[in-house]
Amino acid sequence: MGDSVKKVWKFVGSAAIVLVSLCFLQRLLMPKYAADVVEGALIAEYYAEEKDHDVIFIGDCEVYENFSPAVLWRDFGINSYIRGSAQQLIWQSYYLLEDTLRYEKPQVVIFNVLSMQYNEPQREAYNRMTLEGMRWSRSKVDSIRASMTEEENFLDYVFPLLRYHSRWSELGTEDVEYMFNTPRVSHNGYYMRVDVKPAENVPEGRILADYRFGENAWDYLNKITALCQENDIRLILVKAPSLYPYWYDQWEEQIEDYAAENDLLYINFLELVEETGLDFSTDTYDAGLHLNLSGAEKITEYLGEVLREETGLADRRDEERLAGIWEEKLTAYEREKERQYENLAK
Repeated sequence: MGDSVKKVWKFVGSAAIVLVSLCFLQRLLMPKYAADVVEGALIAEYYAEEKDHDVIFIGDCEVYENFSPAVLWRDFGINSYIRGSAQQLIWQSYYLLEDTLRYEKPQVVIFNVLSMQYNEPQREAYNRMTLEGMRWSRSKVDSIRASMTEEENFLDYVFPLLRYHSRWSELGTEDVEYMFNTPRVSHNGYYMRVDVKPAENVPEGRILADYRFGENAWDYLNKITALCQENDIRLILVKAPSLYPYWYDQWEEQIEDYAAENDLLYINFLELVEETGLDFSTDTYDAGLHLNLSGAEKITEYLGEVLREETGLADRRDEERLAGIWEEKLTAYEREKERQYENLAK
């Protein structure tokens, strides 16, 4: 072997060592979302799932904290998954739906409309909790470009080490323990909480200068609607029964009009408190911002009845393979419920 060939192999070997070292370093420094701010792990968990869902939810915390896919399966035989994330902006919901259609085509998509209030990019921290969990595709690239604030840089998403290189002082044992294998934190995208903090003294909404949703928000709602129509998917709009952030009557009118114009089913759970049996003294864990387990199960029961009556989704509990998968999921769901109640009792 000549000297020139040896030099080439030496260079290749050195470059490989540097690249592997940088990959390890990047994995170490990136947030793990395993103990703190677990919501950042939700988006990535979808990719490990069997892709045979009847219903896909998209949206912000008002979907992943307020609806329970375990109830939809247990009581209705509906196989569902929540592709939710913290402050998921409507363009992120659109690109997540686009991404989902690379893997499967659900019969129903449920979109929570709270994010219509945002017309521009908001905060990097929330962007990263949605975008970093997505697998690379054109949808992820487009979502990053639509979501970046003026201070953000696209290359920081391509090479997260550029963004997290200063996390050395924040590293803990979980950064090492979960470097390559992050524990599952959700139940088909649902984030469970069983604790209770009653809703008291909920603030009224402040007066806004303009109650109209922005052009960008409307554009992406139209894109979601069109994408569902193109793929023969039933789109359902929902407003979860969170008491805060405040949902204005003027916002409600705009969504009602849009649903009527586009022949969409719209369910505002704020108007169905009596029908669902919600009790905001027992069914919320943070004073009305989100529901706890008992509240989520109540409105999911109601939603299941609507899905059965309005969409004709089949009860799939007699499918042996899928039933076997859900048997394990329901066992994990009940164990998590018991664990949380035990921790509360301590």
